[in-house]
Amino acid sequence: MEGVDWGWAVCYPRTKQEEVPVLEPKFIRSNIDTVRSAIGNKGEKVDLDEYLALDEERRSMLTEADELKAERNRVSKEIAEAKRGGGDPVKKIESMRGLSQRIKEMDDRLKAIEERTSNLLMWFPNVPHPSVPVGRGEDDNVIVRYWGEKAELDFQPVPHWDIGEALDLVDFKRASVIAGSNFSLFKGLGARLVRGLVGFMLDMHTRRHGYTEIWPPSLANRDSMAGTGQLPKLEEDMYLCSVDDFFLIPTAEVPLTNMHRGDTIDGDRLPVCYAAYSPCFRREAGSYGKDTRGLNRVHQFDKVELVKFVEPETSYTELESLVGNAEAVLQALGLHYRVNLLCTGELSFAAAKCYDLEVWSPGQKRWLEVSSCSNFEDFQARRAGIRYRPSTGSKTRYVHTLNGSGVALPRTIVAIMETYQTGDGKLRVPEALVPFMDGVEVIE
Repeated sequence: MEGVDWGWAVCYPRTKQEEVPVLEPKFIRSNIDTVRSAIGNKGEKVDLDEYLALDEERRSMLTEADELKAERNRVSKEIAEAKRGGGDPVKKIESMRGLSQRIKEMDDRLKAIEERTSNLLMWFPNVPHPSVPVGRGEDDNVIVRYWGEKAELDFQPVPHWDIGEALDLVDFKRASVIAGSNFSLFKGLGARLVRGLVGFMLDMHTRRHGYTEIWPPSLANRDSMAGTGQLPKLEEDMYLCSVDDFFLIPTAEVPLTNMHRGDTIDGDRLPVCYAAYSPCFRREAGSYGKDTRGLNRVHQFDKVELVKFVEPETSYTELESLVGNAEAVLQALGLHYRVNLLCTGELSFAAAKCYDLEVWSPGQKRWLEVSSCSNFEDFQARRAGIRYRPSTGSKTRYVHTLNGSGVALPRTIVAIMETYQTGDGKLRVPEALVPFMDGVEVIE
């Protein structure tokens, strides 16, 4: 089998028997150790033993219920025959009542079991690809490659919040008056920089990389959020519009993926590739007090998202291509970055494999994540019912879905400000952005 070179290891596509994550009862029963490892290695809390016990009880009760229903049908015929023949069916009618009561009790119990197991299944994480390193935290991630060099500045660089304030590009105080802490307000050339970056990235991904541009809704319903794996696990991180039960989207991944919820895509159309700009909203529950200065962690931010629907056999090649598309943005902007392969403990609930792109922040002297590129295999497709038909008349299969930030703006702007600052308090505009800034080359 031809392998795919991941840079640090050779990774082979899953065989037909290994087409996971198929987190359905049959797969879980046949791969208990694999599922248990996935839960543990991702740090999830779902109770596998409870699920297995309920599943065993359910299958046993289904067999017994089928036998009882067959017995009820037989007794019903005997009662009818007794009535036609003038016999006394009283005893058989009493027997029928007992059977019916037992069947009702079993049906009630089966309904309760199915509700509980269905709920548990929603908490089972995707199974990591075998090439994903096992680990607990960021120290266990694998650095795949670096690009570029750290900016050589002949002065002491300052952090972006000082640059933004000095050049009147970002106003955090007014943003806090309007909405509260951890929001941002761009103004003047700062706002133009945001708009320019969005246009620059969308042009690159649509014209050079072949994505179809989408302008999606910024609200999503529960089915959409569950389809991509945000619900139920991440509900506390989402902004809920409770009156209508809509969520503000945390990323355009949600509407782009759910464009095909319940669809069967013609195999000749694959891969289907979408790019979209959207505002993104995240409560960041449990993250208060972390990286709260400036643009490092905000509740609303802008992002260009890339989503792919592909055939299973090509999904890991497509993942590498997706990473390359995001890298092209950072390279064009001249930003020093590195590519990290996430370990199991850092991998998201829904991802089978993920690369993070991190840019260097000269003013803070740290790496900042600006993109995550993930292959979900058929995990999201099964939750959202997204299939494809390889050829006319053939059996349908689940697509593999991928997405990646192409890229997120706040920390990219941080890197631009801190990389292109000058010793005399000015800010050079990256050459690639000058046409999107009405020819402005220096902000002062």
